[in-house]
Amino acid sequence: MNETTLCVVGNVATQPVYRELASGPSVRFRMAVTSRYWDREKNVWTDGHTNFFTVWANRQLAVNAAASLNVGEPVVVQGRLKVRTETREGQQNWALADIDAVAIGHDLARGTALFRRAAKPEAAAAPQQPEPNWETPTGQSADTPAQQHAEPAVVT
Repeated sequence: MNETTLCVVGNVATQPVYRELASGPSVRFRMAVTSRYWDREKNVWTDGHTNFFTVWANRQLAVNAAASLNVGEPVVVQGRLKVRTETREGQQNWALADIDAVAIGHDLARGTALFRRAAKPEAAAAPQQPEPNWETPTGQSADTPAQQHAEPAVVT
C-alpha cells in the first residue's frame, strides 16, 4: 500500500520491445523526461536536466502500447516507481528508475491522436435480436406533442 505512484510527461526514447511471456504480454521502453524553465535573462525557454525511466507494461496495456508508441512521441505515463541499483562494468550502485505502468497515453497538449478501441477476444456469439421498427405505422399521425414523444409501436 505504501508504493510511490507518479505521473510523468516526456518522450518515448527507445522503440518499445514486446515479449510474450508465460505470465502474458509485456512491453518495455525508455522514456526521457526533461524539465523546462523560463530563462529571464535570455528571455527564452531552456531545457534542464533529463531523467530517463524504463517503463514496463503488462497484459492488454502492453499490447496496446506496442501497437501505438514510436520513438520521439510525447507520452504521459502513470504508474508505480521502482528504484533499483546494480553493478555495471565494475561501478557499484548504478541507480535505475523503473515505472510499472498503469496507464499510458499520448500527450494531447503537444499533438493529436486517433483512438481505436482494442479488439476483444472472440467470445460466444450472442443471438441477434431483430431491429425494432421505429417508423410510425401507416394510418396514424403524430400531430399532437404527446403523440410525437410517445414510444413507437413495434410492428411484427
